[in-house]
Amino acid sequence: MQENREEISGVAAFKIGTQVKELREKNRYTLQDLAAKTGLDREMLSRIESHELIPPIATLLKLANALNVSMAHFFQDKAGSEKIAVTRRDERARIRRRPHHLEGEVDYIYEALDIKKTDKHMEPFMVEFPVLDTSEMVFVSHQGEEFLYILEGILEFRTADHVEVLNPGDSIYFESDVSHSLRCLTGAPAKAIAVVWNRT
Repeated sequence: MQENREEISGVAAFKIGTQVKELREKNRYTLQDLAAKTGLDREMLSRIESHELIPPIATLLKLANALNVSMAHFFQDKAGSEKIAVTRRDERARIRRRPHHLEGEVDYIYEALDIKKTDKHMEPFMVEFPVLDTSEMVFVSHQGEEFLYILEGILEFRTADHVEVLNPGDSIYFESDVSHSLRCLTGAPAKAIAVVWNRT
């Protein structure tokens, strides 16, 4: 139970839920309005705003689009519009999924590698993927394109009719509107650099 509380407080420190609520109210959206704009469940949005649910990257992207901000907005204390932005290693925003996530939630750890530049077209992340059975895989889709470069472990990329096994040094570029899922095939979590481009 203590571990669960620590996970929640860690997410609350980034104020993701608070920022979603503030942006929603600034745009004069109800939860139902935001649900309609994102395609997300109203209850899920309520749980994100109250810091009960940690949004995965695909969900953050949908929220950022609907609220007219970049995903970096959720990880920073103040906006940065400089042409060059440096994020030091100890400044990176690390989001860890709770150990007892609900069925149907994506289960991985991700770090925002840039938290300073808001006006950008690419969103870079370091992602750790856990070992999963095929029955545990959660498929997601969203606008844009993605690039993954595998650093450690063996990662399986799967769509409804396509499977690729990726080793360290391999990379994959795909259109994100294709329903897709990823899982680690080795004993320890696989790590990858992921760059998400929002095509809007």
